[in-house]
Amino acid sequence: MTRCIALSVLAAALTAGAANAADTAEPTIRDTPLEVADTAPAPTLPEFGADKPIDLAKVFAEGPTVLVVLRGYPGYQCPLCSRQVGEYIQAAAKLREAGAQVVLVYPGGVSNLAERAEEFLAEKKLPEPLTMVLDPEYALTDAYGLRWDAPNETAYPSTYIIGPDRKATFAVVSKSHGGRVPVAKVLKELQKAE
Repeated sequence: MTRCIALSVLAAALTAGAANAADTAEPTIRDTPLEVADTAPAPTLPEFGADKPIDLAKVFAEGPTVLVVLRGYPGYQCPLCSRQVGEYIQAAAKLREAGAQVVLVYPGGVSNLAERAEEFLAEKKLPEPLTMVLDPEYALTDAYGLRWDAPNETAYPSTYIIGPDRKATFAVVSKSHGGRVPVAKVLKELQKAE
């Protein structure tokens, strides 16, 4: 009888602990896109071309981070995403001078996402401070409320600036293939934050 009571007390404590942990856990899916002043979720995602994952919480803590969510692989390589990444590559020195890290997010629901990302970058080399991560299970896409749930779509193209406190200081979400934020605008926003 005493053992049954002890087990009941232990089960109740574990249930309460699990409920408290669930209350403090980051949401896995948002219904609306992340906005300015919201705390940015920071999942750990695989870095493209590396054998190590990237802990976005550590990246965000190092200083301002420009987070660019691409369309990834919705069944083809997006030419607007290619152009956008090209702009970031050309502006790498200015972004580095601004003290920013740039994380490009390449989402997709295909099993060979790394191969598709390699195809996307083709001959491009990402200079410092640019990094690309894969989002094969839509962990980041869903946590930021950016899932474009339609045929041949993955994520809404989006640009965020995340401060070291993990708060979004800039947020633009495009509900179309266009509407990309020019790098010049991102650099101006980074200057405001200094």
